Amino acid sequence: MHAARHAVPIAAAGQPEPVVFYLPQGNELRLFEHAYRHRLPLLIKGPTGCGKTRLVRHMAERLGRPLYTVACHDDLTAADLVGRHLIGDSGTFWSDGPLTRAVREGAICYLDEVVEARKDTTVVLHPLTDDRRILPLERTGETLQAPPEFMLVVSYNPGYQNLLKGMKPSTRQRFVAMSIGFPPPALEVEILIGETGIDAPRARRLVELAGALRALKDHDLEEAASTRLLVYAATLIRSGMDPREACRAAMIEPLTDDEETILALTEVLDAALG
Repeated sequence: MHAARHAVPIAAAGQPEPVVFYLPQGNELRLFEHAYRHRLPLLIKGPTGCGKTRLVRHMAERLGRPLYTVACHDDLTAADLVGRHLIGDSGTFWSDGPLTRAVREGAICYLDEVVEARKDTTVVLHPLTDDRRILPLERTGETLQAPPEFMLVVSYNPGYQNLLKGMKPSTRQRFVAMSIGFPPPALEVEILIGETGIDAPRARRLVELAGALRALKDHDLEEAASTRLLVYAATLIRSGMDPREACRAAMIEPLTDDEETILALTEVLDAALG
């Protein structure tokens, strides 16, 4: 018999609205909130720059919880997450890693691009993603019990998955999961206006340009033009930069180093901006 999962109350009524701007595409806010209430770990899948990290930041503020974010990479070790002994003026002392601090404080711990971390590193997450909700600290002999407010959130870009970088099914099935993509055009226009203050006509033209660039993704580009890059372009234009220069700097140069591809994307840019 599994131990019961007790619901966790969300932030009290009257709490200030979240500062981090986020417009939902679907039910992601509701799913995140339900996962938090019922102490369920959450996996967010989506392409680079679609708003995964922004969603987590938004929800951390909405729920009134501290947030620890870890950018995962090949050299990330279990000690980087959990902690290690260090040597100081008074001798050796233990220093908590971000995962341990989140457990102690009842915070949200967010592991961004978790599949980039080594498999032997992500194994430390397993006791926190089942009914035990514990974090054993072998170096100190402690076993931390996660408080009800603690939540583990991880994300990755499925487009980068391969045999070496995929998430093991035994790990993936420990999470409630959601997929988010790039927003539909009308919503992306709203995001640009809300995020940068750019006017609606220019926001629409930028979104149309992004659509044209994304149509080339499977042919010439490893990654599609993201909403993040659109926000960068809108920010530059809003500050007075020439729209073509802004779009080249924010939406073309970051996508590729190949000169021929840059020239082809510039032609798309010229056609879109007229």
